Formats: sequence, structure tokens, C-alpha cells
Amino acid sequence: MRTTRCVLIAIWVLVVFISSASPALPRGWSAPPAGQGAGSARIPGDGSAGAVFRPAEAPHNVAEPAYVLVNGVTAPIYDYAAAIRESVWVQVPDFNGCGGPVQVVADIIRPRELDGLAKVPVIMIASPYYLCLGRGNESEVKQYDAEGNPTKFPLFYDNYFVPRGYAVVAVDMAGTARSTGCSDEGAASDLLSIKAVVDWLNGRARAIDRNRNPVLAAWSSGTVGMIGKSYDGTLANGVAAMGVPGLKTIVPIGAISSWYDYDRYQNLPFSYNYPSYLSDYVAGNRTEPVDCSACFALMDAADGDETGAYTPFWVARDYREGLTTDASQVKASVFIVHGLQDDNVKTVNFARWWQALGDHRVERKLWLTRVGHVDPFDSDRQLWVQTLHRWFDHQLFGIENGNDKEPAVRVEYAPEQWVEANDWPVRDHEARLTPQADGGLTLGPGSKLDLSWINNPTQTEAEAVTAGDNPNRLLFTTGLLTRALRLSGAPQLELEITHHAQSGTGQVGVDLVDYGDAERVLSENEGVLTTGTQSCWGESTADDDACYFDVVRSMGHTPLQVLSRGWARLDNPGTHRLTIDMIPNDIIVPAGHQLGLVVVAASPDWVVTVDPANTTYVLGLRSSLLRLPVVGPVADFRPGTSRVPPATGLTRGTLADPHTTTRIPD
Repeated sequence: MRTTRCVLIAIWVLVVFISSASPALPRGWSAPPAGQGAGSARIPGDGSAGAVFRPAEAPHNVAEPAYVLVNGVTAPIYDYAAAIRESVWVQVPDFNGCGGPVQVVADIIRPRELDGLAKVPVIMIASPYYLCLGRGNESEVKQYDAEGNPTKFPLFYDNYFVPRGYAVVAVDMAGTARSTGCSDEGAASDLLSIKAVVDWLNGRARAIDRNRNPVLAAWSSGTVGMIGKSYDGTLANGVAAMGVPGLKTIVPIGAISSWYDYDRYQNLPFSYNYPSYLSDYVAGNRTEPVDCSACFALMDAADGDETGAYTPFWVARDYREGLTTDASQVKASVFIVHGLQDDNVKTVNFARWWQALGDHRVERKLWLTRVGHVDPFDSDRQLWVQTLHRWFDHQLFGIENGNDKEPAVRVEYAPEQWVEANDWPVRDHEARLTPQADGGLTLGPGSKLDLSWINNPTQTEAEAVTAGDNPNRLLFTTGLLTRALRLSGAPQLELEITHHAQSGTGQVGVDLVDYGDAERVLSENEGVLTTGTQSCWGESTADDDACYFDVVRSMGHTPLQVLSRGWARLDNPGTHRLTIDMIPNDIIVPAGHQLGLVVVAASPDWVVTVDPANTTYVLGLRSSLLRLPVVGPVADFRPGTSRVPPATGLTRGTLADPHTTTRIPD
């Protein structure tokens, strides 16, 4: 193999040299299709104007994966248009007792030149959305020809990586698209249907073709990397947490690590009967109708909406500390990507996953972007493709490219401002702020008094965080920061709250706010805008092009930014002492701004209302404390004019669109 690879490299260098002197190409090599964009043909970092050269045939008698390195990365030498495109139906049991024996569809694209000559690593994207919601910023769905053969694979992975010697496998999760069975929001049916495909790629499971003939994955090296955003990345997390042999790496983007943390916050549901709602939603447009209504009814009965508690139902959907899924079982490396302004899959999911993986010494890498629920292919396309390319080359081909020696963490702590670190959070110490009876938020000792407010079950977040006499919230603010302050991690708020709600159940919601005008990534549309231009990353066919609309950050001046939120249920009347672990962040608060702490009862923009009355709540200041994870010295505060704006001063995009019953982990 080493001799073959050296010959390939020598030929490559010779051809590139000759082509620079003459437009004629050597026999057996081809130029890219006419009209293909420079981005699709370019090898990142080589400065080429668009030429891609590939041998007409792969080397014979290859015992190992065949690839050519140019500038340290695998080069596109295999013909994408001629690639093998096929579907298999992996045979699995009925894991939730709802749909009978299950057939899980895996659509495959792989280099034809290597068929029977070399085994190739696999990039797998498992999803419930291939025929209902679609994938990516442009909502691409799978497409097939008249015989049912796949002709279009959503996203850029196939266009880019297949010419570089990888196979790409797109899997329809059980209960969705062309697979049979019923989905169950991240539990056994979802995960085991995907695990079965990894097993098949490693010779441990059975699959058939459309004619029901057995099919072996003889072309697979058994080395699999899973990647995906949201639900897709969540499946990667869950399968990795089962310790599946052959799964070498996962790249979860904006993904869930515990479905309890997606559906609940300290015993307050974000909405009712959500697991069955989502499971029914992802079954949209499926081609194999199965009556899953009985299973969905069982989910409604078991989800524990009445108490919001962490029950066995949620243990089965916990990949950090679950029954069959646990961070201690992860053998794959994990490259986490998450938007710090993601209000859909909230940042507790990546932060607690990152911590659990570190506790078990799992190889980790982390990217945190200053956008919302967005794939980095859209928000930071060129750098992302280059980074992912090197990650897969190292993890799946075993290429020593220094990827594992780089800083593990990259954080966008201000718009387009990045910092690297070896771990996260980057926390030097803890700043302790205490709420005062006069509305101050200070570094000194707390007050011994109590303050009260009246619950307003229809109050919006915009009303709660803005200036004015408002009996339905408490607002505490610091002085003006004398220098910039970086927060990194999850704030904690200790509270003593008394209520006597008629329903017997109270609730509390809190916001940590940066008050002060600044140009920020806006909260609407996940903080991005789709432009009218396109860039191309990979090779195209008439049915599957590699060109995508460019995306930029949506910037604008806003008078405030909510840095973190948190909520908690208060069962039974009386006095409650509790700690709210607020949503993690990593962000710079500029000098001259104020920090604000807002305390309310009902938060209808975010969680269900369990106290619908005008209940009086009392906050005991003596036992209330805000703990902030701080990088560098704690800034001093000086007196100055309040930066808290009136409600009329809120500009579009200042506050996030609420994510309640309609949110989908997409």
C-alpha cells in the first residue's frame, strides 16, 4: 500500500505541474464538470483556481484505503458522478413493541473505483427528517429515480468526501421516511435502529436489497464516523453512549445529550405531551405507513408532565447517565459544536455532555459559535469544512495531521472574535453578587429584608426585562462596569422563595441580562441571514449539486442581551430554598454596561404555566446569591445612569423568539 500511495502522489504532483504549463490533460485524468464552482473543486489551502485531477482507475490490489494527500489532506481523486449509489434494508427487531419487525433504510454512496479493491471508512448521517422536514438551511430531502435508487443525498458530505475516498451513508431512523417501525423520542427504537446500521457495516447485522437478497458491507472498513445537527447529532450522541464497536468518532452539532434537558427545566416542562408530538411529527411523509398511535399514547401516559420529574421515562433518554446509554461507555472521539445563542437545544446539553465526557477521559474537541441553532457549514463555512476534513482524515483514515495536538476548544465569545483553550469553561474564579432591597446587585453582603411581587401569568419576557414600575417582577442591577467582563460557564442562583399558590404549585423564572447598547448577533432567525450568493463544496451531478447559499451573521444594535435564563418548579405552598443552574454561556460584557437579574413567577414565553393565579411571591434577600463564572479579574462597578431601556426601546431581534410547543430539534 505504501508503494501504491507513493506512486499516486508522484503522478499527482507530475500532473499538476504539467497542467500548469499546458491546458492538455494526461490520458486517464479528467477536469471538473463545466460550470462547477471554484469552491467545489478547490483543495482547501492550496490556492487552486478550480482544477481537480483524478485517475480514471483506482490502483489494483489495494489492501488498505487508497487516498492521496495534498497539503496534508485527502484529495478528490475519485469520480463522484460514477459513484455507486444503492439502498439496503437493515433487519432489526421491534425495540418498542409498536411496529413489528423493523427494516431500517440506509442509502449509500461510495467510490466505484475502489469497489472490490479497497475497504473505505464511512461517514454516517442518521436522521428522522429526510422526507418530512429536510436537512440543512435549504431543507434538502432525499430523492430517488424511478427504480428507487438514491439520486440526491442532502447536505454537502457526499459531494465533498466521496471523491476523497470515503463512503457516505444516510440512514432513515426507525419510524421515519422509508424505514418501518415507530420512533420514540431518543429511546430504544431510535437508537438501536441506528446502531444496527453500524453493526451491519461491521459484519454484525443482516441487510437485504430491494429484491430481498442478502447484502454484505464487504466494501466497508468498519470504521464509522457519525455527524449531524440537532436530532441527527443527538442520535450520534446516543449511539456513542452505547459503546458500539466500530464507531470511531462523532460530530454532534447543536445536539441533545439528555432529552429531559430538552423537554424540561428543573421540573417545569417546556410544553405538554411533547415526546409523542415530536414522534408523530417526524413520521410525516413516511412511505411505509405504520399505526404508531398506541405507542404515542403510552408515551403521553409515561412522560410525567404532571410533576415534571426525572422519571424512568427520562432515564431511558439520558445519554450521560442513563440505563443503557452512559458517558462511561463512549469509546468514540467526540467533536461537539454548539451555538451559544441556541434557544432550541439549550446549551446545558453540550455543557453537561462535555463535562461527562471529560470525567471519563474521552477524546474531545469543542467549537462554540456566537449564533443560534445553526450548522457551522452555514455560519463559518470555509473554516468549518477545512477543520472537519482534517478531523475525519485523522479519525477515520488514521492520517497523522496534527489535528489531535491543536487546542481542544474554540470559542466565539464576541461576534467574529474567537479564543482558543484546552478546556471549557475557561473559568478563573467565581464572582458573587447579592440582590439588595433598593434594587441593587452588589459584590457586598446581602440584605436582611424581603421583597415581594405578584405573578402575572401572561407577562412576556419583553415586559419583564424592561424599565418601568412593574409589580409583576423583581429587577436588580449592578453599577456600570469599569472594564469588560468575560463570563464562561453556567451561572448559579441561590434563592429563598415563599408562595401560597392556590394550585399548590408555584414556579420561578430568572434572566441574567447585559444592559447596554451594542452591536450584537441578533436573536431572531437564529442569528443568521441567507444571502443571494452561493459557494460550492464538492462535486456535482445534475441531480445533486454541491452549491449552497452563503450565510452571514445577522448583526444589529440592541439595548440589551439576555445572557442566561433558568426556571424551576416550586411544589407545595411555603418557603423554598433552591439553586437554579442557569443556561451556560461564554460572552464578553463590555465596559460601561450593567448586569441585571430579573425574577418572575410564570414565564409563558418559555415554560408551561403551573400557577395561573395572581399569587404573591416573596424573595428572602438574606438567602439569595448569584454566582458568576468569571475569566480574569472581576470588574469594579461605578455609579451611572441606568442602561435599562423602556419596552418601547427594544429593537427587532433583541429577544429570542419563544420556543415552546412548536419547536423542533432540527
